[in-house]
Amino acid sequence: MDGLNFAETSEAFITRGNISLGQALLRGRYMAAVARMEWTGAPIDTETLNRIDQKWEQLKLSMIEPVDKQYGVYDGQTFKSDRFERYVIALNIPWKVLESGQLSLDDDYFNQMAKAYPQLAQLRELRVNLSKLRPSDLSIGKDQRNRSPLYPFGSKTGRNQPSSSKFIFGTSRWFRGLIKPSPGFGVAYLDYASQEVVIAAALSGDEALLDAYQSGDPYMAFAIQAGLAPSWASKETHKAERDRCKAIVLGVGYGMGAKSMSQRANITPLGAEGLLMHHKETYRTFWAWVDNNVNIALLGKEISSPMGWPIRYRQGSTVNPRSILNFPMQSGGADILRLATCMATEASLSICDPIHDAVLLEAPLETLERDVEHLRTIMIEASRIVLRGIECRVDVEIVRYPNRYMDERGDATWSMIMQMLSEMEEI
Repeated sequence: MDGLNFAETSEAFITRGNISLGQALLRGRYMAAVARMEWTGAPIDTETLNRIDQKWEQLKLSMIEPVDKQYGVYDGQTFKSDRFERYVIALNIPWKVLESGQLSLDDDYFNQMAKAYPQLAQLRELRVNLSKLRPSDLSIGKDQRNRSPLYPFGSKTGRNQPSSSKFIFGTSRWFRGLIKPSPGFGVAYLDYASQEVVIAAALSGDEALLDAYQSGDPYMAFAIQAGLAPSWASKETHKAERDRCKAIVLGVGYGMGAKSMSQRANITPLGAEGLLMHHKETYRTFWAWVDNNVNIALLGKEISSPMGWPIRYRQGSTVNPRSILNFPMQSGGADILRLATCMATEASLSICDPIHDAVLLEAPLETLERDVEHLRTIMIEASRIVLRGIECRVDVEIVRYPNRYMDERGDATWSMIMQMLSEMEEI
């Protein structure tokens, strides 16, 4: 069966136990796609990688001073938890305290907080660079390609769980500048736009939320729908209102509370509470669906993704309702990406890596634009299948040899590292 017919008819397969035959076949089909992607891997600029590796210890020391200027939490090479505690208190950032009375500093929690509070992103990246990241850990073959096990279905939402040190997209964002197409080739990064918003709208059946997504700017649309901006408002005319509403919309998707949203939006907690109430009043169908999911899960019953990836909490167990809120969006996104990569690899497109809600494509320069458009069509079709007729937009970034891929969120750090490296090599 081709991808479209298989996915559309999967619900018709008979059920055996807790999983239907259609679900089992789709998961097996995905394993074939995973094998193809793991075999393909991403092209790496090994010359620059080796230069970084040779000077790595010196580079780590040189990184501390320029980054720590805005934090003031290092004493030489040592991260001082008491200084960091003063920093988060000064910025009114709520931080988990352990039974010992010390702040929780494990990387998973730090990463979670850096997503909620973007001002922490550079500090978190510095900590990873100093303590975990080693250029030589990146898994590179003799053909100068990064290949790493994707560990499919490794998370509770059904997403892949590749190594954070061996997989190029598991490392710090600046490190992705090492991705460079070979001569005669190009790469393209295709990612779903505001995926959590459209999944929430489709699964909840909230027409107002769907209208916001389909407007092309769900954050500005929320501001207009909630009466916080005039109907003619745009990103250019009402940037401040849009930024505040964006923090709320994304915060809801992450399962954040009003206090965390206030930091993200740079407004008072009371202001965030008000915006959150506007969100609940504007998207009542969505919030009724959220409450229903939470109640079902807290009763110990199963909730699942559109394609049947389930989760069940033990009745009476301690569960954060916000994680339940987030589960359908994340597991739904995993469904979409799995189906998209199945369809793409079966269409003989060269997929280097799947990345959360995106994929990295490689193609010869003469067919690059055609392959990009083919993949974009497939990705939109996969979202339409999973979301029962509702499509998710796909953004595209194309890089042609001799240029390199760069995540804009790591661009500043990459430039700093390259400058430091050049200066060291001149000595």
